[in-house]
Order: sequence, then C-alpha cells, then structure tokens
Amino acid sequence: MKRNCRGEERMMTQRVFVSAYVLTMAALCGVALDGAQRETGPADGVSSTGELRQWHKVTLTLNGPQADELSSAPNPFMDYRMMVTFAHESGTPTYRVPGYFAGDGDAANSSATSGNTWRAHLAPDRTGRWTYRISFVSGRGVALAAASEGQRVAPFDGRSGTFQVGATDKKSPDFRARGRLQYTGKHYLQFAGSGEYFLKLGADSPETLLAYADFDGTVALKPAVPLHTFAPHVQDWRTGDPTWKGDKGKGLIGAVNYLASKGVNAISFLPYNAGGDGDNVWPFAARDDKFHYDVSKLDQWQIVFDHAQQKGIYLHFKLQENEIDDHFRGGKTVAIQESLDAGETGPERRLYIRELVARFGYALALNWNIGEENTQSSEQQLAMAINLRDTDPYGGHHIVIHTYPNEQEKVYPSLLGKQSPFTGASLQMNWNAVHERTLRWVLASAQANKPWVVANDEQGPAGLGVPPDPGYAGFAGKDVKGADVGYTLHDIRKHTLWGHLMAGGAGVEYYFGYGLADNDLVAENFRSRDKSWDYGRIAVDFFHSQKIPFWEMTNANALVGNAKHDNSRYCFAKANEVYLVYLPSGNTATLDLSKAAGQFSVEWFDPRNG
Repeated sequence: MKRNCRGEERMMTQRVFVSAYVLTMAALCGVALDGAQRETGPADGVSSTGELRQWHKVTLTLNGPQADELSSAPNPFMDYRMMVTFAHESGTPTYRVPGYFAGDGDAANSSATSGNTWRAHLAPDRTGRWTYRISFVSGRGVALAAASEGQRVAPFDGRSGTFQVGATDKKSPDFRARGRLQYTGKHYLQFAGSGEYFLKLGADSPETLLAYADFDGTVALKPAVPLHTFAPHVQDWRTGDPTWKGDKGKGLIGAVNYLASKGVNAISFLPYNAGGDGDNVWPFAARDDKFHYDVSKLDQWQIVFDHAQQKGIYLHFKLQENEIDDHFRGGKTVAIQESLDAGETGPERRLYIRELVARFGYALALNWNIGEENTQSSEQQLAMAINLRDTDPYGGHHIVIHTYPNEQEKVYPSLLGKQSPFTGASLQMNWNAVHERTLRWVLASAQANKPWVVANDEQGPAGLGVPPDPGYAGFAGKDVKGADVGYTLHDIRKHTLWGHLMAGGAGVEYYFGYGLADNDLVAENFRSRDKSWDYGRIAVDFFHSQKIPFWEMTNANALVGNAKHDNSRYCFAKANEVYLVYLPSGNTATLDLSKAAGQFSVEWFDPRNG
C-alpha cells in the first residue's frame, strides 16, 4: 500500500499524520498530610523542613560546628564531611546524600558568611516512613577522602531520626506531580512517578543567566557583558512568588514565569564562567578561590531553581565552558588559572561537583553537562563524568557532553557504549544540519548498545542562532552589522525543531547567537523569541495530546524516498501503528506502506497554528 501526500507545510499521522503540517498514522485493528510546610524537631539539633510529601524537597538541617565560608582552619567545604543516609522503611531505596555548609541557615536573605547550619536535601521517591542517619567527620581534605577516613565529630556524627512522607498534592507541569526525570536506557528521559516521557523545549541563552544583579557576590568584569536585571520580566512576577532580601529576584523569577507560560520546559546556564566569554559567574566566595564557596549566592540560586522546578522547567547545568575546561587553547598548552585541575578530575573539580550535587542534586529534572564546546581528552571527560555519576546519589540523572560541530566525530565515538557514564549528547550544529546530525548520534548510540538521549542545544551559525521575531526591536532579517541573516524563524521551525524531533531527538534549546538583539551574553527579554516558543510548544503538545508513542518510534525516511536524510521530507514511525510524515515545503510525497499490516486513516496537523 502506498499513499500520496500533497500540501504545503503539513504533518500527516495509521493514524498517518502528515505535516509540513505533520503526518501521523494509527492502525485500525480488530500518611495523609495537609499541604502545610512542616518542620520536625529540632531534636538533638536536627530538624526536617519542607512539605513532607512524595517528590517534594525535604531539608534536613543540623546545628553543627561553627564555621565561616572564608576559613581555612578548618575549611568548611574541604575539612568537614557531612553525609546523610536516607532509607525508606521497605529497605528500598536508600540514598547516601552529601551535605553542605549553609552559613546561618538564612544566608539568601542575611548574606551571612558564617554560622553553624549544615544541610542535606532529599526528594523522597515513596510515601511512608523514612529514616535518616548523619555521618559527620573532620580531617584535612576529608570531604574528598574515602568514606572510611575522617575523625568522628561529636555530638553530630551518628544522629538519626525518622519522618513520615505523604502523597504529593501537586499537578503537572510541576515536576513534583511527575517524579524524578531519569535515564532509563531509551532515547528519551522518563518521569519515575507518572511514567511519561519528556520532550524538551528550552532556552539555551543567555549562557550567563546566573550573572544576575540581584545575586550576592556577582560582578561584571567585562564592560560589554553587564549583569542581567531581566527588567522586562518584572511584570511577570506574581504575588506569592519567591524573592530574597525583600524584593530582590523579581526579574529572574518573572522570566521563569514567562517561559513556563509559553510552554518552555528547560533553561540552560553556566555555574562557572570565570575566564570565559562572560567572566561573571562563579560559585566561589571569590573568583579565583576554588576551595571556598559563597553560601548566600548559592542559596539564592537554589530559590530560583526550586521555582523553576515547580513551574515544570528542567535545569541544564553546563558545568564549564571551552575557555577554561583544561590547559589547552588555540592548539597550544598554556596555563589557565581558571581551569579546574588543568582538566583533570582533581580536588578542585571534585569539590565543585560535590558542592553542586549537595546543593542542587535533589532537583527532579536536570542534566549535568560536563562542558560547553568541551576540549578535554576523552580520558578526562570520562573521569569527570564518572565522578559526577558516583557523587550524585540518585543515579538516574542525565549526563551529557557538548562539543564543536566539526569535532563530534572526534569526541563522541569513544564515549559511546554500555560502560560509558554518558547518557546523551548536547549537540551544536548549523540550523539546517540538525536532522542529519541528530539521526547520526541516535543511531550510533543504539548500535553501541546504550541509546543516548540526544538534544539539539545550540544552532549555528554562531553569530546568529535562532533569530528574534520579525519586528522585535526593529528586527527585519539583518544582524547588528546590517548583513542579511539568510533564514527566518520559519526555517528554524521546519528544519531545526521538526527536523530534530523527526530524527528521534529528545528536544531543543534555542541559542540566540551574538550578532542579534537579546543575544547569548546579554539577553534580557525572552519575548524576543515569543513566536518560536509558540511553535515549539505546538510541536511538543502535538506528541503528547495526540498520544504519539514517540519513545517507541524510529526514523523511517526511506519510506518517503529520503534515504539520504536530507531536509526535503521526514518520516518517523512505529511500524504497523503510527507513521508521521513532515513535508517542510509542501509538495508531494509517497509513503510506502507496502510492508505494513492493517488499515490506516490519515489525519493532518498544522505545525504553525496547532
């Protein structure tokens, strides 16, 4: 059976949906708690706070030894090690979670650098009774030492207790309604609670998202890269939304609200870019002090991250950028003081990973990206990813790597396979190469017996990326130098967004370039790409609302005469059940169903308007 499809941009679904509109085909064949914030204790100087519900953030706070973030005798980040073992009453699961120094316990508001508050977080998988036991030891460098090392610190070490967890009362898109987003051996991440699979629509820019004027200890060192205020998004802040130190945070919290309202479900950021393009974000108490962390700044980050998770926005941690990932630059070995351990996984890098995991690893939906345009050796990349995997107590968080478009064939092959800690790729390439490159790594990873979750997180050319909406800030198809961009947001929709999804990609993040309005370093207004967010939401909603089993589907371009995998037409299918055909420019296509069983109905979908 062959079926002809004609039209302008259509999608067809046996259900067969056709699109440029999209084409799909579907076979026709014969302890109860109220929702209040809860606190238990403090018994023996230990308290648990948060909503004691499944998947909600539970914070265990210990009144421990007095410390200061700048102290070196002892250093609270290196010379103490707090670990908390959380266990469900059934015996499964058990998590050994790193704790951290939290200043006075309210550092986000007080800007305190000292105190006796130590914390660990859990997002419990199951309802019922949980127990905790605290290990608290001291010794020079003990935070990174073997578990058996360290001198017991009395009376804190060995303290234990219980708390009761009830069912969540949240609704989607709040991740607390869906559970932890995990790698499960497929090309798509899956929520542990609801079982649903995730398609990403994210903002890759600005990479300097955390260079925000309302965060403590955050300064701009480059005149051309000022701190963000996100002033256009103050209007999007709502009564009841979080702030800190009075009314700080409204711009960034409002930006999160706006993105969530558009259906965007991911944000990307660098927690450390000293020496990089922005040179305005670091988690340390001082830019060049890699062994002392800024407890108030990190508390403020946590407020934003928690709000994002509640709005259904995934956190993409890009842990370092190209300029500082090792001691290699411009084809030469040079000393780069901002680099962590010269690219090795030594004490600087291990502490950095430990602090981020301790403070943010409870988040339900995140990925760890070991670096943007990463140039470490494969041995260094693997060592860092293994340390991430082993430090993160939850085990299922997604670990990816980003590299230059022309270095994918050099970097990715050695990281494939069952023994690799990597679970996916964060792809960068020109906007019109997305389909072919996505398909390349979806297929290669499957052939290596560990399917990767492959995302398109940066679109070239580097100076342009995804253009603003026509008319935004006077945008008329030209860059800041007056040159024609040469493509439009509709080309992005057709060949980046849909090209990626029809190759089996797990989702996109949009990069804003550096030669357009609201670019990758200085973007203040996410409304600059308002229409592109709409087109992305329409695409993601299509797969979910039409109950397309995308996690069971593979690319089938040959069925529409596109064995070369060019951009003329795309097919994505589950044999004998669902066939999606996308026609970017309309025209005519033939879908070959000669080997398919059953009868088929044809439905059409409009990817511009839904």
